[in-house]
Amino acid sequence: MSQPYPVQEQLISIVDERPLQTLIDPRGSTPSSRTALSPDSPPVVSLIGNTPLVPLRRVTWEVAPNVSVFVKLEGQNPGGSVKDRAALSIIREAQRSGALAPGKTLLDATSGNTGIAYAMLGAALGFPVHLALPADVSPERVQMLRAYGAGLTLTNPAERTDGARRFVRDLAAREPDRYFYADQYNNPANPLAHRQTTGPEIWRQTGGRITHFVAGLGTGGTMTGVGGYLKGKDSRVQLIGVQPDSPEHGIAGLKHLATAKVPGIYDPRIVERTVDVRTSEAEGTARELAREEGLFVGVSAGAAVTAALRVARDLDKGVVVALLADGGFKYASAPFWTES
Repeated sequence: MSQPYPVQEQLISIVDERPLQTLIDPRGSTPSSRTALSPDSPPVVSLIGNTPLVPLRRVTWEVAPNVSVFVKLEGQNPGGSVKDRAALSIIREAQRSGALAPGKTLLDATSGNTGIAYAMLGAALGFPVHLALPADVSPERVQMLRAYGAGLTLTNPAERTDGARRFVRDLAAREPDRYFYADQYNNPANPLAHRQTTGPEIWRQTGGRITHFVAGLGTGGTMTGVGGYLKGKDSRVQLIGVQPDSPEHGIAGLKHLATAKVPGIYDPRIVERTVDVRTSEAEGTARELAREEGLFVGVSAGAAVTAALRVARDLDKGVVVALLADGGFKYASAPFWTES
């Protein structure tokens, strides 16, 4: 786990009364303290984590002066999303336990981002990857997966990732000696990655001043891990989950939990509030972030900021942090970017 700049701790203790923006260490670590490399680890592993935390300036015009809104840019990970963290944690634990032994293929269901992380790490570490994903995922995601050499099965889009999960579960049961079923939705190594890395980074980068944490709900790993860590540091931190407003939506990576199969690693009781966001709102906010903040982020990131701004508008004082799961490049072919 990375360590903060020593001078940063001194700065926070000396000038704690100054505005929060003056205390932020955007990356939260020195380059040498990023993910540690073992002698046989590929260099790409060292690039995972310690992503920037940056303030929003222009889209927060309705927010009170004593409220700050920050975003954690997980698209800066080498695979382009927050899922690099969980994938690395799952793979490390599987290799440690022998579940991902030489000759086995990693198998899982994905909406795209975790699959890209698996495929990237499989290419770097030298093991095969096979993924099932809904056939309506963005073409950019499919191209990235193929570029990394992953095997793909495209499943019924009407069944979303739940259909892909059923497919891989059946396949793994039929051929257990061939596949390691990573099962990101039920694997405790998923939230562990965020308890050990993402949560501490956010706490450090805000100087412990965070009051509200906002994140989308997909596998639930990010909220479970980050939320558990932040609550352990300060029980007053409020956890706000974000989900689509209906089962039929276009916010890739998020689940409408009232109608979807709830992942085993997620406990809905951990959040104080769940915010429903329409697809059109998420897309509009993603477009606004590109045009007003210069941040090209994904649709679920737009949903997270939509929710974060709702929360922030109701506050007189606070520090709101929204986790933006990925960048916008995987959605570049979508037409909403050019709408006025």
